[in-house]
Amino acid sequence: MATQVTAQRRFSFLRVAIALQTLTIFLQAVSAGLLLTASYGETLHSAGARVMYGASMLYVFAAVLAWKPGGGPLTPVWHATGFLVLASVQVVLGIAHVPSVHLPLGVLMFGLSVLALVRR
Repeated sequence: MATQVTAQRRFSFLRVAIALQTLTIFLQAVSAGLLLTASYGETLHSAGARVMYGASMLYVFAAVLAWKPGGGPLTPVWHATGFLVLASVQVVLGIAHVPSVHLPLGVLMFGLSVLALVRR
């Protein structure tokens, strides 16, 4: 019985959403490198931004689902909402071409996403 609960918790929808968000942020770093070196880098980075933003919205959705039915803590919802705000700021800074803030914010988001994944 304990094994089922552990396995269920390990592969929860919330954990999968955080992992997907972490992966998309990492892929954005890769596509940012391609942005500097390849002609298709801008297209890839732009498409990746949309996917990363969608992954952040999925994280909010998963956090609300994990909180509401089980009556769990509200903390993951606040964390997910914070990530969505950071993703929104990141998109605005990218569109405005402000790399001096866009790049460090991306690194911060990746670190926070890895931290959230490890803590879940």
